[in-house]
Amino acid sequence: MIKKIYRTIKKYDTIVIARHIGVDPDALSSQLALKESIELTFPKKKVYAIGCGSSKFSYIGKLDKLEEIPKDALLIVTDTPDKRRIDSADPSMYDACIKIDHHPYIETFASLEWIDDTSSSASQLILELINQSPLKMNASIARKLFIGLICDTNRFAFNNSTPKTFNLVAHLLEDYPLDLEKIYQEIYMRPLNEFRLQGYIAENLTITDNGVAFIKLSDELLTKFKTDAGAAGNVVNSFNYVEDYLVWIIVSEDVKNDLFKINIRSRGPVINQVAERYNGGGHKYASGARVMTMDEVDSLIKELDLVTKQYIEKKEETQNED
Repeated sequence: MIKKIYRTIKKYDTIVIARHIGVDPDALSSQLALKESIELTFPKKKVYAIGCGSSKFSYIGKLDKLEEIPKDALLIVTDTPDKRRIDSADPSMYDACIKIDHHPYIETFASLEWIDDTSSSASQLILELINQSPLKMNASIARKLFIGLICDTNRFAFNNSTPKTFNLVAHLLEDYPLDLEKIYQEIYMRPLNEFRLQGYIAENLTITDNGVAFIKLSDELLTKFKTDAGAAGNVVNSFNYVEDYLVWIIVSEDVKNDLFKINIRSRGPVINQVAERYNGGGHKYASGARVMTMDEVDSLIKELDLVTKQYIEKKEETQNED
């Protein structure tokens, strides 16, 4: 598959690289690292990384503005399992399309698809692509890939951090000594207002009888804390190790886009299938969704509560059998 991807990249003079809506560090890092590697390997190619950015991830790099779709161009989509979640690109408008993704399979939308849901991140896949092809690497690319890896593994704390992941990172750091302290500061440095919001969330979580914790943050409340809907994405993982619940949900009103952003995490119940029914998706234990109404928010919470109840009952049945 890697050989086919490289040959396709080599074939096209113009390449556009996209990823999923609701940008996160792994999506952006994999996208920009691949762009930089292609440009380094093929200086004459025109390569564009597109999509809506976020100022909080400006330390990773800048995106390009594409006024119109280039003729006879190749589209590469990273970190995105389904067509509807691609940010600012339609595969049908391009001469060819490549998907590089580590999410569970949802649908085929590219002429060439490399899906590995055992991989820790899209950044890990791009690292493998570069390592196993003539694509070139430098310290800037290595830094971007390292950022994507540590963000999608939560500093290698999640089970998606496999021996292969650690081996790849070890060799990356051997070849390109990075300023790890500076990188971690760039990733985890946050304004005091976000910590205050985090404290408010901890004080006001609602927890169901089945162990689902949730909170709904209105625009008025977010404004009070001088934050926005994107802040929830920065704090959701701060609630990973609370023993009183199995699933936790942060709902944030996004008045700019006239919707509700929903961040969901789990320590057992599979949540991505529910998220997929609410204009979202992701991994089994880390997903997101976007809905238009509070009724949809309540419906999603109700479904997740049922999934959690079924998970507990199944676990209890298994324990009784043992």
